[in-house]
Amino acid sequence: MCADKPKLLDRARYSLRQRNYSHRTETENTYVNWMRHFILFHDKRHPKDMGEHEIEEFLTHLAVVKKVAPSTQNQALSTIIYLYEKVLGIELDEIQAMRPRRGKHISTVLSFDEV
Repeated sequence: MCADKPKLLDRARYSLRQRNYSHRTETENTYVNWMRHFILFHDKRHPKDMGEHEIEEFLTHLAVVKKVAPSTQNQALSTIIYLYEKVLGIELDEIQAMRPRRGKHISTVLSFDEV
């Protein structure tokens, strides 16, 4: 690897800055962090050597093993799509991954006497 070529996560940070994403989106709490988790989940394989199957494995792992909220899984998916399409320039097909179930919200209804 060439010494002057920026690393993948540095390229991702630069790309986020170029597109005027919020600094919080770039920081360790969101996009860059999810990119790092994705790469580490697949034993530090470069994303260009992976595809939809590996993305689906990662997202399913988040839903089934980590039991993340649906919004968290959606954030991870958005990050990975950004990584592939904007940073690496790779177009992805449709991603089919197990989605976490949303919790049931039971509304509270008060009787006339309780009000």
